[in-house]
Amino acid sequence: MSEQNGRPRRRPAPRPSVTPAGVRRVRRRLRRGGLGSLGCDALNGAVHLTGVVGRWDDRIRAGYIAASVRCRGVVNDIAVSGITEPAMTVPRVTDESLAGKAYDIVVVGAGVVGCAIARELSRFDLRIAVLEKEDDVGVHASSRNDGMIHPGFAPPPGTLKAWFNATGNRMYGDLARELGFQFDRVGSIVLFRSWWLRLLLPIMRLRAHQNGVDSPRVLTRGGVSRLEPNVTARQHGGLQFLSTGIVNPFEVTIAFAENAVQNGVEFHFETVLTGVELEMSGERRQIRSIRTNRGVITAGAVVNAAGSWADAVASLADDRFFTIHGRRGVDAVLDKQLSSTQHHALSMPDLLGSGRTHSKGGGLIPSIDGNLIAGPTAEETPDRENYATTHTEFTEVRDQLSLNDAVSSEFIITYFAGVRPATFTEDFIVERSIRVRNLTHVAGIQSPGLASAPAIAVEAARLAVESLREERGAEMGRNETFNPIRPARIDLSRLPLAERAVLISARPDYGQPVCRCEDVTEGEIRDALRSPLGVCSLDSIKRRTRAGAGRCHGGFCLPRVLEIIHEETGLPLESIRKKSGDSYLVLGRTKKIQRAPTHV
Repeated sequence: MSEQNGRPRRRPAPRPSVTPAGVRRVRRRLRRGGLGSLGCDALNGAVHLTGVVGRWDDRIRAGYIAASVRCRGVVNDIAVSGITEPAMTVPRVTDESLAGKAYDIVVVGAGVVGCAIARELSRFDLRIAVLEKEDDVGVHASSRNDGMIHPGFAPPPGTLKAWFNATGNRMYGDLARELGFQFDRVGSIVLFRSWWLRLLLPIMRLRAHQNGVDSPRVLTRGGVSRLEPNVTARQHGGLQFLSTGIVNPFEVTIAFAENAVQNGVEFHFETVLTGVELEMSGERRQIRSIRTNRGVITAGAVVNAAGSWADAVASLADDRFFTIHGRRGVDAVLDKQLSSTQHHALSMPDLLGSGRTHSKGGGLIPSIDGNLIAGPTAEETPDRENYATTHTEFTEVRDQLSLNDAVSSEFIITYFAGVRPATFTEDFIVERSIRVRNLTHVAGIQSPGLASAPAIAVEAARLAVESLREERGAEMGRNETFNPIRPARIDLSRLPLAERAVLISARPDYGQPVCRCEDVTEGEIRDALRSPLGVCSLDSIKRRTRAGAGRCHGGFCLPRVLEIIHEETGLPLESIRKKSGDSYLVLGRTKKIQRAPTHV
């Protein structure tokens, strides 16, 4: 399907600081909502809430009441009786391996946005580092989603979400060719629940135009059924968006990161920012140095792309004007044998907004790897790293299966959860700090963050380089050796038999199957272990090759994958982890191997 041809309007201006009249309006609205005991003032241009409530839902409700006035953001310091927000998980390792290192720009966070920013920054002749507290890129929200590249219709017109979504969507075709990741514009169909929703078509077309999205194709009930023969009989036609795409979100993240490394960027894993030292620079402060669990480093500029903990980074820099609150979503993955039953992404949202006000409602989406994915749900959670799943969420996810009559819950092979880093303004934050000269915030990047990431990266890199240029009084030179091409990884399952045979003749390990569920070979696993990023946990191999992602969940291939990691890295089996932390897979040997005597 074709790329979008329309063009979004100019990038919206940053939100203004809250006025005293705005603060008074929030206080009145809190009183009307039964929350009059809460404190409400202005802080750094944002609405600042304090006090105590008895329920988590009341804390969230107060935050949205505060965001109902025009303001930069909402800082929500309301405590909830009986609930303590879990702290950020941090690596246990401490050393001085980074002590004294100096960088031009440091990016905090290696999600898809942080990695995309690092790649954009590598176009300049600068020394760049990315700090990531986990053992790999994209461990949190960036890999815990359905991989949909949204067209840009859903975000409210005039928001940064709408602008970056439509702009980023257009960039994916070229990026896929440059970075060697799989990308397919499958298109999406927004199904109508009732026939009379067609009366809203003029409003829907206007919204698409305002957001810079190509006008959707209007489908009758029969038109939908011709495109998707298994679609539910409950539909009454719909809107088809041709520009909707699908990717493997982790493949995109790793592609950005590997190309950044190819162009000189340094990635430091299991490295967490623990503090900053500020100094005065004119009328504003600037970050002089950064404290980490691996030593103190210096940076000319800092980009805060810390995802669910971006507000914590802002707080360390004494620049609070927003609070992140976690919104957990659960998705279900269905067996690949259903891949031929559906071709478009299908959804049936509440177009009047009378249901959820902060979620698109989920759907049933083809994945780039051949599975169908149902979800996500949406539930506010005090734990920003809460990836548990519950029976209630299972039931809600299974409701999405009804969009396709050929699908049933017996085909579900696994569930997974992700936590979206939402702000109370429900918009992206991509701007330079007004208090700290060399700090750029990239925060609140929830859905459609994956679709928006390439466009966000261009803007964030521009802002970071701008701050560095102001400090040094000179233009930043371009990286003359920058290479935008990252070779695609070899995926034998997608190749014709003749092409497989050629590769196997050159490297026999491509002919050694390891994961039979996902058709992954030994050679592909060894390629993943030789990644420029140098990661070697079991989960990192799973994300790169899908070894262990099938129906048996690694029951058959796990021992051989461990052996290959040992052979490639020299790590003892007891030192190999599933992911970061103490997630060791082997505790020790049960007995020493006794070799039989050799007879002459």
